[in-house]
Amino acid sequence: MAFLWILSCLAFVSTAFGCGNPAIKPVITGYSRIVNGEEAVPHSWPWQVSLQDYTGFHFCGGSLINENWVVTAAHCNVRTSHRVILGEHNKAANGEEIQVMKVGKVFKHPKYNQFTINNDVLLIKLASPAQINPRVSPVCVAETNDNFPGGMRCVTSGWGLTKHSNPSTPALLQQASLPLLSNTQCKQFWGNRISDLMICAGASGASSCMGDSGGPLVCEQAGAWTLVGIVSWGSGTCTPTMPGVYARVTALRSWMDQTMAAN
Repeated sequence: MAFLWILSCLAFVSTAFGCGNPAIKPVITGYSRIVNGEEAVPHSWPWQVSLQDYTGFHFCGGSLINENWVVTAAHCNVRTSHRVILGEHNKAANGEEIQVMKVGKVFKHPKYNQFTINNDVLLIKLASPAQINPRVSPVCVAETNDNFPGGMRCVTSGWGLTKHSNPSTPALLQQASLPLLSNTQCKQFWGNRISDLMICAGASGASSCMGDSGGPLVCEQAGAWTLVGIVSWGSGTCTPTMPGVYARVTALRSWMDQTMAAN
């Protein structure tokens, strides 16, 4: 652990927490699932947040995009009474140096449609700024004109169910490496439910599941991890042969920028 700590301190100096640059580097062993996932290296996805209610129940994930803002899914229905937990790895442990943040304001996309699940994005303005450190730092956000082609390998993370029939979510943060699909490929599974506001990943023996909602789908671009998708919907039984569907960040970036600039 001392060795890891030294490494993370060195990374702290070299990156100064630029977006998408974890001080503690993730280790990804290939295509596995959150359903079929693997435990993440602790704190190697430092933008991962846990959204919890007042009892401490984890109901959704999210991503820190700067010290004041977190992005998640509109269908998570975040309220100002909820809490944003930063820097967590083991939900069952008491000793972690987590930041428990209050929700200042909530901005759900005005065109979110609960039937089509289009525009499944929600911004949380934290009541006070997050403290950026080796365990808590922001992810880069895909630009409107970025292109992430089918076949590109990306990673999703979360505390969602590791099997749809499990009674409870895992204590330890899970990750899964997934290939992106083109929307044409994705429509072969989901038909016309797939819109240009969505991006698909998986169908490769891996899947997001309940409790992962709102969490990140990140792809490495120019050496930095970039938020490409927000966990949105998928198979009701989280079957790893069906692709998961994510809100497409490139299509929602302009709304995010306008909302943050106005608030």
